[in-house]
Amino acid sequence: MPHDANAAGESRFTYVTYIRATPDELWTALTSPAFTERYWYGMHQESDWQAGSPWSLHFADGRVADSGEIVEAAKPKRLVIRWRNVFRPELSEEGDSLCTLEIEAVEHAVKLTVTHRVNRPGSKFIDAVSDGWPRILSNLKTLLETGEVLMPLVATGA
Repeated sequence: MPHDANAAGESRFTYVTYIRATPDELWTALTSPAFTERYWYGMHQESDWQAGSPWSLHFADGRVADSGEIVEAAKPKRLVIRWRNVFRPELSEEGDSLCTLEIEAVEHAVKLTVTHRVNRPGSKFIDAVSDGWPRILSNLKTLLETGEVLMPLVATGA
């Protein structure tokens, strides 16, 4: 899926989905390591989810895939993470990106908007997350709504 680039040289990917869940259920799904590894292909996040705290995403074998810092945490409405890939040099060299997750109650569901951006035109990192986020969020939606994941593969980072 292509990403948007604006005149200022920013690359950005935005994904919106509606999930049959409450804002609190979705927040827990996004921040609980045990729940995350069920839909994120065996990967899990580590953080205490407080602004200024470190954040990292780990492969099932414990290797760090991405790291950064919690910029903003307003449970259960908004989470902003400064995010840097650390396992692929060509992505890491692009520097930090900003990932914003916004949760909004809508009728009998929640609207989840994920916006991932980096201050760089033609970002390879944004190309990578443009493929990854739809898979991860489809798994998340299916898991919350049915109790099973859509695609139960394990990420190896190979």
